[in-house]
Amino acid sequence: MKGFANLYMELDQTTKTNEKITLMAKYFSRTREEDSIWAIALLTGRRPKRPIRTSDLKLWATELAAIPYWLFEESYDVVGDLAETISLLIPLQKSDQDKPLNKVMIEILEIASQPEEVKKKWLLNYWSQFLRDELFVFNKLITGSFRVGVSQQLVFKAIAKAYNLDDKAVAHKLMGNWLPQTTKLQNLLSATSSSFDDSKPYPFYLAYQLDIQFSEMDKLEDWQFERKYDGIRGQIVVRNKQVHVWSRGEELMTDKFIEFAALGNILPHGTVIDGEILPFKNGSILSFNEMQKRIGKKNVTQKVLTDVPLCMMCYDLLEYQGDDIRQKPMHERRALLETIVKTANTELLHLSTLLMPKSWDELDFLRNESKKLGCEGLMIKHKNSIYETGRRRGKWWKWKVDPYTVDAVLIYAQSGHGRRANLYTDYTFAIWDNENLVPFTKAYSGLTDKELIEVDSWIKKNTIEKFGPVRSVRAELVFEIAFEGINLSPRHKSGIALRFPRILRWRKDKNKEEINTKKDLLQLLNSV
Repeated sequence: MKGFANLYMELDQTTKTNEKITLMAKYFSRTREEDSIWAIALLTGRRPKRPIRTSDLKLWATELAAIPYWLFEESYDVVGDLAETISLLIPLQKSDQDKPLNKVMIEILEIASQPEEVKKKWLLNYWSQFLRDELFVFNKLITGSFRVGVSQQLVFKAIAKAYNLDDKAVAHKLMGNWLPQTTKLQNLLSATSSSFDDSKPYPFYLAYQLDIQFSEMDKLEDWQFERKYDGIRGQIVVRNKQVHVWSRGEELMTDKFIEFAALGNILPHGTVIDGEILPFKNGSILSFNEMQKRIGKKNVTQKVLTDVPLCMMCYDLLEYQGDDIRQKPMHERRALLETIVKTANTELLHLSTLLMPKSWDELDFLRNESKKLGCEGLMIKHKNSIYETGRRRGKWWKWKVDPYTVDAVLIYAQSGHGRRANLYTDYTFAIWDNENLVPFTKAYSGLTDKELIEVDSWIKKNTIEKFGPVRSVRAELVFEIAFEGINLSPRHKSGIALRFPRILRWRKDKNKEEINTKKDLLQLLNSV
């Protein structure tokens, strides 16, 4: 546990990519495999659910710290992070014990089903054994808020460096339904043991936003162009008549997208399709707002299936007749994909239409049509490109349309998380609705570190009221908010919901009287 806590703190204190890879590689190379596999699981997002209720954590920490509950809450409001608040308040014990990470994690899984008195005794025992950094990381694990600034791709590179493997092969081996408590690292990474199972997807190939001139690219005819649809990027895996649907975030979505189960009897064994899962009805693609209705449902009823049926807009073919074909050029994979979709002849699968511009200028015109078609922009793929792993430059590009924008005023602020826990970085914005300011969206990204510090200082000086961790502030600071889409929403006070809102810039040149109105947004909604 000491080694993992040290790794966490070191990763949190650097922003250098190569240094993060080196730190993780050193940890993996000198740590027992039983601990390393848990570290890999945690660093790639496979963290366990919170085993103890937040209210109990607060109460027991307050008792151990021998302070009033209100003081704990005040401290929590200032710190902004529960794990860190507990670590700072409870008394530390001098301890030379070093609990194996594997043992700690197994106990965290097991304690979740125990009665309250057993949980309390177990937790207080652990709290008395750790030094400050270990205590902080342990609290992160039991609060369910464990996250650190490394991407899956960096973890794959670190594993490859530590064990002298290819990072692309590592990425594929770590996909799928493996569990750290039942999987041996040696078997997972072994060249002779593929750790393959029928559900296993492939690592996704991700594109960068186009940031080079067309003059730097190959000839127009060397590229493939298609629409970038606004849905859920996923893979449909069909093996032995079983269907598994994966999201880009490695979430198994089969139970939510149950209509695709029919593909088990339609597609041949060993078929893996990459595409965009979309709401599709009566020959038309529905808005992403309809898609959210599907995502938010715990139980998929017949009514849901009727109201919001799904399809996959097929982009790529990764496995054909059981063979991994990612190394074949794009144009060959596309030809096979066309055959698969045509033969399947089902409304569940639609082939992404290829665009045929005669010039780069015409391509720009096609891009600007995207919003009218409910798309985010265009995808530009080299016809000879292989299917890579992770985000790569050069062969695949996304060329998104310019976002919608609206000027709004800051009215509420809340502390961030992790490295931002001591700063007010989560903001709520308002627009005018006649004579009143009405909150309509939240955003927390887009400002520079310098601007964040400046806004944080202003918030602390201009707070009107406190509501737990939230502060209401004077309605003075105006920001330009960018977003990708807009829908009516009865769940929001404004009646409007934005898609992917983020801060575009701080409008120091404007005051609150000049911001947009609800009427402006409704007009935009009607024009989309």
